[in-house]
This record gives sequence, structure tokens and C-alpha cells, in this order.
Amino acid sequence: MIRHALLAGAACVVMLTLGLVFGQTQPNTGAGKALAQALDGKTLPKDIRLGKPRDYNTTTRIRIPATREAWESRARELREQVLVALGLWPMPERTPLNAVIHSPIDRDEYTVWKVYFESLPGHYVTGNLYRPKPKPNVRQRFAGVLCPHGHWRNGRFYEATDAEVKQQLASGAEKTEAGARYPLQARCAMLARMGCVVFHYDMVGYGDSQAIAHRGGFAQGAEVETQLRLQSLMGLQTWNSIRAVDFLFSLAPEVDTQRIGVTGASGGGTQTFILSAVDDRVQVAFPAVMVSMNMQGGCECENASLLRIGTNNVEIAALFAPKPLAMTGANDWTKDIEQVGLPELRRIYALYGAEDRVQAKYFPFPHNYNQVSREMMYQWFNRHLHLGFPEPIAEKPFQPIPPKQLSVFDEQHPRPGNSKDAAALRRYLSEASDRQMEALAKDAKQYSQVVGTALRVMVQDRWPIPAPDQPGRELVAPVEGTVQKIEGDEFTLYKGLLARGAQPEIQLPALGLQPKNWNGGVCVWIHPEGKASLLDEHGKPVAEAKKLLDAGAFLLSADVFLTGEYHLLGKPTVLPPVNTSYAGYTFGYNPSVFACRVQDVLTLLAFAQQVARDGQGVWLVAFGKLGPCALLARCLADGAVERAAIDLNGFDFHQVKSVQDEMLLPGGLKYGGLFGFIPLCTQGRTILFQPAASSRLERAQLAQGVQIVDKPASPEQLVATLLR
Repeated sequence: MIRHALLAGAACVVMLTLGLVFGQTQPNTGAGKALAQALDGKTLPKDIRLGKPRDYNTTTRIRIPATREAWESRARELREQVLVALGLWPMPERTPLNAVIHSPIDRDEYTVWKVYFESLPGHYVTGNLYRPKPKPNVRQRFAGVLCPHGHWRNGRFYEATDAEVKQQLASGAEKTEAGARYPLQARCAMLARMGCVVFHYDMVGYGDSQAIAHRGGFAQGAEVETQLRLQSLMGLQTWNSIRAVDFLFSLAPEVDTQRIGVTGASGGGTQTFILSAVDDRVQVAFPAVMVSMNMQGGCECENASLLRIGTNNVEIAALFAPKPLAMTGANDWTKDIEQVGLPELRRIYALYGAEDRVQAKYFPFPHNYNQVSREMMYQWFNRHLHLGFPEPIAEKPFQPIPPKQLSVFDEQHPRPGNSKDAAALRRYLSEASDRQMEALAKDAKQYSQVVGTALRVMVQDRWPIPAPDQPGRELVAPVEGTVQKIEGDEFTLYKGLLARGAQPEIQLPALGLQPKNWNGGVCVWIHPEGKASLLDEHGKPVAEAKKLLDAGAFLLSADVFLTGEYHLLGKPTVLPPVNTSYAGYTFGYNPSVFACRVQDVLTLLAFAQQVARDGQGVWLVAFGKLGPCALLARCLADGAVERAAIDLNGFDFHQVKSVQDEMLLPGGLKYGGLFGFIPLCTQGRTILFQPAASSRLERAQLAQGVQIVDKPASPEQLVATLLR
């Protein structure tokens, strides 16, 4: 019953009787606004989103599901989140690699080749291929190992100074001068001697990969567009790693494609666990000095919008379960990996009976991938890639190659003329993505699966909204002790705070108007001025609200994020700051304002469903700049809304020009703008007014029950449309 739903848990209900009568609509600047207030005017709503934003230095914890089934459900959605965040949902077309392998350098038990290939047309991955020398008259198949290098000085060409070599030897971190001076080469050389084909490849902007600068080079001059299209340096490097696996597979039968490992340290450790999370061809992983509940990665190449909202590196690394995963920690943010991180990973691996397949060890050295750590990795790979190398394994001395000789480009193999700079590559990515989505739109079911998943990740919410852990609790309920009830002649006014059972730390100031002739239906009212827009300055329903009440609809409204009572008189709450050097440092850990508002509309729709009775449905009406937010909530909650009338206010995401804009939603353009999500509407009736002039309206043809009116709508027209 409505009374139970609204008053559940209320310890104190204020009962007032007012002679409210209906009159003409007037601006709400007086008694109506005061009447609509759920708080005292001096206090902001309780809302965790008003607190300090999370960033890559914020220490977090993860929740461990109790069952394997629950973990696999979480893992599936988390993997989708990673792929969406990296711009790899759906996965791009695998274009020809056109690999060039040339100029071998001979060593005692292996050769080192120079390699470049196109991960995308005109974008080249460069590196060195270490190949074991086959034994005479024996056909061998070698394990394949990828070695991303991380943020070492000059990357693949790293060469320690004399002072650094001396320090490494004195501390016991290294045992040979060659290993101390060239630790990256040492890793590859030893793995090759153990029977692995090793590809040691450049991060973007390092080594021979110079077409795009590493820091700030990818998005320079296109910060907003790259956010809206989910294009990032991290996404590009992850794609390079996926194509590097393709390259190893192309070397079959020399490479045994059932035995693929990956290992890197620092930024290379990030690439290791991210690749392992999204590419099931990787069988063994060893990310060094990176996996932690603490600092998550301090470079653009380790951050992307949407990536770590509600999660962290430990949980992302757990996506590799139950395959063999080992890590090292050092005197850095990974120092506590054995106490915090490894226990959680073991609990997840235990769901598969595989606790012995995850391991971590702290070594008391500065940030490194030194010989002590490398020898732990050799043991791990030997065991799980079935290399058959005698243990214990000590790294052998090797003959280094001068860095200049490792370069893949020379007079005979010049840098390709079709190499793309950042702007050209972004343009290619946008055009290829648009073609891919147009092709996908021919299959309505598959399109809805892809775009629906993307929207869930972009707004960080779902439908039905998450259920609370405690049995018997409502999805959404009034906060205890906050509900006030005011009896009028023709309607009853309820006001208070609403919160989800699974998210009590977000409490929305809400207002409900129940007509005396209530027919059981509920209309959710979304307005830039918040719930106070329902009433005029005298506390009477505005004309549009009166029409809905006369029709028997219960009106439900709230101050969605940063509207209404989220501002104090004379002291407006400012928008959350966005990192000025790279927006992914903000949106990689926090939902955008736009996403928060979509979440709040979903909260209201869920509560409306609980309140509705007698088989009546839920309606939705949305005004002004909140229309686009309401539309995406309606798309996500397909089937929950019987009728909707939404003013799009002439907006689409291509109009966003600043990462500080409250209308920015990462991913908003990748899937075709607002109208790319319209095909998710398959039930009910939806009328959309005033689309942006350049919106791509053709996708709306895939939807059911959607009508587009290409002109502005007054509030009267919106409500009249809803009532027809």
C-alpha cells in the first residue's frame, strides 16, 4: 500500500492539515519552495558523492563474493566494465598485422630479431623477438611470453648508469653487472634459454614507437572527444598487447599457442594484469610491483574513464582466476601485498579450489624488477608453462646487446611512410567504430546486448537496481525519521529522504503528491529545479502538475544530484572538480555528474514501481537539461515505464566542449549519441521532443513505441502528450 511504502520505518511523522486549493502557475520563490523542502535549509543531503572524489592514490578495499557463482557473475560484469572503459566493447576489427621480422642477432642459445607490425592500419608496434635455438633433429614447440616494459628510462632501451649498477650489486638486487645494467634484456634472455619465444615490445612513445608521445600525446587537442568516444592511451596500449598475442599466435607451430605467458613490472605490470583480464589466450601471468589496494597507476597509460569505478587493481587481477597468477611487492605502494591483496585473491581462487595458483612475495628493495624478483618469475613460468627447466633456477650471465642495435628501423627497414600521428589515428578509430556500430545495428538483439551493457557501465547502474544484502529490505525506502505528511483538501503531500537499500549513503530529498482520486498509477517528474517545481509560490500544484493529479496520478519527484536542496540558500554547491591534466584520473574512479543523475532517476523509477498499485503503471515526464538523463534511465529501465514524455532540450553529446561540463558522459558519442541508446526502448510509449539538429535519428527506427517531435515542447505540451 502507498501509506506503508512511504511511511515504512518513519519514527516521526508530522501531521499538518492545510487548506490547499489549486490555482494558477506562478514562479516558485516563496512558500511553495519552503513547503517542498525535505531538509532544514541549512543542511545538505547525506550523499557520499558530495565527498572527496576518489583518485589513483585512494586506498580501497573489495568485497569477496561468498560463492563461485556469485563471483563469476561479478567477474563477467567487471570484465565488461574493463572492455567498455578501454574502448574495446565491441572488440575492434583485427586488421592484417603485416609483420616484419628481420636482422637476427646471434647469441649462445638464442637469437634476437627486430620486429614491427600494425596493430591498427598505420599504427606500429615495435620490439625485439627472442627465439630459442632449436635442438638438432628435434621438432620443438616453444612457450610464448610477452614482456611489456613499463616506465623504465628509455623503455626497451633501458641502460643503467655506473652508479646505478654499483648500487644494485651492493644491495643484492642484482648478481651480475650485465643484469644490473640491462635488467630488461636479462629477463628476455633467460626466458629464451628456458625455452620461451619472448616478444619484448615498446609502450607508445617509448623506444621505436615515436609517432605518438607517451604523456599527453594521444588526446592532445581532443580531450573532450576522446572522453566521449572512450579513446585513450591505455586502451591503445591494451589493444597493442592483444595484437601482440595475435603476433605470437602467427608464429605457430614454433610457438605453442596453449602456453602463453605475460610478465612486466610497474606500468608493464598494469599491462600484464589488464591483458590477462580481457584475453583468455593468456595462460600464466606475473605482474611485478603493481597489483595493490593502494596507488593504482600514475600515468595516462594506466588510467581510463570508467575503469576503476567500484573496483581496483586487485579485483581486476582476480579476473584471471583460476589461472596461475604471481606478483611481487617492493618498497612502494605494493609493500603490503602479502597482507592486503593476496589474502583476497586467495579467497577468490579458493572458490575454484585453486589457492596454490596465486602467489605474492614482498622483497625489500625499491621499485624494481631485479634479479631476485625475476628468479621468482622464472620458477613460476617454469612450473606453469611446463618448461621442464631444472630447479632451482638461477639467472645465467648473458651477453647484452647495445641498445642502439636493438632498434627495429634502419636504412634497409625505414619507418613506414603510412605511420599515423595521434590525430589521424583517433580519426581512424572514430570512423571504424561508427562503421562497426552501423553494421551491428542490423541485428537488433545483438545491438541491444552490446549497447545495453555499455550503458550500464557508463552510468554505473543497472535495472533492476541492485538489491540490498539484508533479506526483506525494500529496493528503495524512505529514510527512517525523515517523512512528513501534509493533508490537503484535494491531495496529500509527502516529503522526506529516499535511499536505496543497497546504497543508504545516498539520500535523495523527495516529494510526493497523492490525489484523493488516486488511481494507483505513479508519474515520476524530473525537473532541473528539482521537486520544488511541482508547486508554485503559494504551495499550490503548478498547472501541469494539477492536470496529472486530476487524472489520478500520484506525482513523485526528487532533487537529483546537484539540483534543489543540494544547494543552500546563497551557497550553491559547485560541480565536482575534474583533473585538468587528464580527465581519466577523475572519471576512471568516479561517475560523472550526468551518470549520477541517471542513477537518481532510476532510484525514483524503482520506488515508483513499489508504490504503484492496482495494476497501474509508471509514467515519466522530464524537462529541460535533465531530459537527456531521464532518457538514458528510461532506456536502461526498459519495461519499467509505461509512458514517457521527455524534452531533450536540443542536446546531444557532440555539443559538450569541456571536460568540466555537467552534461559530459564518457562514452556518450561512441555508441551514436543519445539516439544510439534509443533502440533499448522496446516496451511502452515514449515521446521525445526537440532533439539536437545533428542527432543521428535513424537508430530510433530500431526502437518500439518511440515518437520524435522535432520541435521544442512547453511544459503544458509535455504533460498533454503524456495524458493522451
